[in-house]
Amino acid sequence: MEPGVAAPFTVASSNNNNNDVEEIEISEVANGSYREEAGGEDGGKGETPPGGWKTAFILLGNQALATLAFFGVGVNLVLFLTRVMVQDSADAANSVSKWTGTVYICSLLGAFLSDSYWGRYRTCTVFQMIFVVGLGLLSLGTWRFLIKPEGCGDEKTECRKPSRTGVSIFYLSIYLVALGYGGHQPTLATFGADQFDDKKQEHRGSREAFFCYFYFALNVGSLFSNTLLVYFENSGMWTTGFIISLGSALVALVSFVAGFRRYRYVDPCGNPVVRVAQVFVAATRKCKLNPAQADDLHEVDGPESAIRGSRKIMHSQDFAFMDKAATKMPTDENGSEEKNNWRLCTVTQVEEAKCVLRMLPVWLCTIIYSVVFTQMASLFVEQGDVMNSKIGKFHLPAASMSVFDISSVLLCTGIYRQFLVPWAGRLSGNPKGLSELQRMGVGLIIGMLSMLAAGATEIERLKHVIPGEKISSLSIFWQIPQYVLVGASEVFMYVGQLDFFNGQAPDGIKSFGSSLCMASISLGNYVSSMLVYMVMGITAKGERPGWIPNNLNDGHMDRFFFLLAVLTALDFVLYLFCSRWYKGINLDETSDMQGQQGEDLQLDSKV
Repeated sequence: MEPGVAAPFTVASSNNNNNDVEEIEISEVANGSYREEAGGEDGGKGETPPGGWKTAFILLGNQALATLAFFGVGVNLVLFLTRVMVQDSADAANSVSKWTGTVYICSLLGAFLSDSYWGRYRTCTVFQMIFVVGLGLLSLGTWRFLIKPEGCGDEKTECRKPSRTGVSIFYLSIYLVALGYGGHQPTLATFGADQFDDKKQEHRGSREAFFCYFYFALNVGSLFSNTLLVYFENSGMWTTGFIISLGSALVALVSFVAGFRRYRYVDPCGNPVVRVAQVFVAATRKCKLNPAQADDLHEVDGPESAIRGSRKIMHSQDFAFMDKAATKMPTDENGSEEKNNWRLCTVTQVEEAKCVLRMLPVWLCTIIYSVVFTQMASLFVEQGDVMNSKIGKFHLPAASMSVFDISSVLLCTGIYRQFLVPWAGRLSGNPKGLSELQRMGVGLIIGMLSMLAAGATEIERLKHVIPGEKISSLSIFWQIPQYVLVGASEVFMYVGQLDFFNGQAPDGIKSFGSSLCMASISLGNYVSSMLVYMVMGITAKGERPGWIPNNLNDGHMDRFFFLLAVLTALDFVLYLFCSRWYKGINLDETSDMQGQQGEDLQLDSKV
């Protein structure tokens, strides 16, 4: 596919109050840019307009396939490191933590390139190609250098110590996988939202539904990787599992590229880091100056903003000191028509920086929830590992209990879309049912309940400890409520986050908004590790084993779960203040790309 390929489409345009249908030619597809050319009624071609649910379904399928491929590597990575790479448990856990952190850091890189230079389509394509290369190299390297003797790594047959070449290829491949998947994820979510034009009546509310189904698709892919691929890999068929992941990623890439003529594209808007820095530098230079009145602040004439591809943003009253950056001074005029943005910024540029500052407190309040979420992959598994997991003669792996989380997400997504949204909409008058902020608040409450359920399960498990035995006689299925509650909370919190940060981010940083959700999970992992370290440092003194010792029967992990519940409750109180203080973005409805995404938020209502 060449960047210069152009495909004609016809879409309805209301520019200049003219309802005639104009022909839009999509060019420079790989750059994500487009230009409009006037045509006759329907252009005589009868083509379907770009975007909409047809292309959104392609992206949802891409998400499911890419997630299946990614978790086909990640879900059993710690076992691969211990069984095949012959690492001890501590080194393996440390390696997985570093790798997971890299995935989420790469999400910020992908978001930056998407918003600034490459556009959504090119960014998704490039990072998916890196993803496929990484999986291909992992499959080849595992087969050729690591699985020696054949069939090893199945708990019965030990693998030989890997060669330096095998180790190098392995780490190169998994970090390519991290780079590819991490850079692709937030951009794909934003690209999906781009397929819906809020100016069209039939697309109203579709963005919120897309994010709901986007998270649904993620869990569908995760379900297959946590069942089918886990079976292959636990049986020692590591290469087979990785090849299935590679095939899934290839299908995802091919299907994504195949739809390039039908997508709706949005221009990249340049480097947002520079724009935000210019606002602070310009405001600092004028620190002794009183900001001008709103009508006297600098803004370019006409419907378009000075930021390429971005709608104008109306002036807001908060962070008034930043308005100094848009306050005109005689020294700002350099005799040329072009202004120095390090001295004088437009209102839209200032408001873009204000939007980032307004979103940060809300985002910080989501980190404690991510701490709750990460317990599912750590302490929940450790708890299940010392419970009775036998079903007849079959032994159920503790990690497989995450299937109940995935099933909960899938079920609750349908309940939310089909029942809760219409019911809440009738009560509140909001067609979305609950605003994004309200949904995130509900997610915090359910997350807190999941920690209470986990603590109650641990108390009951300790009561059924068999003296001299590591395993409690309590059935592992007592964990079902905590997994189900975490899954239900995800539907409200993470879907709400995607919708909120993407909808409230200015046009120039949409992918950055989507990446904040992944960044929250990353920081949640770090904060969780810090909390465990602090708790053990305080509680494990002298002869006391601490709350989370190696032998959980000697500890009190229930107290740690209750501590997280208390922290989540305190975080919810702080979140209430932040959500009531928050003011939604106010886009200029007179601009070419009109629409006000912030008007649907019930900012002054109780969460």
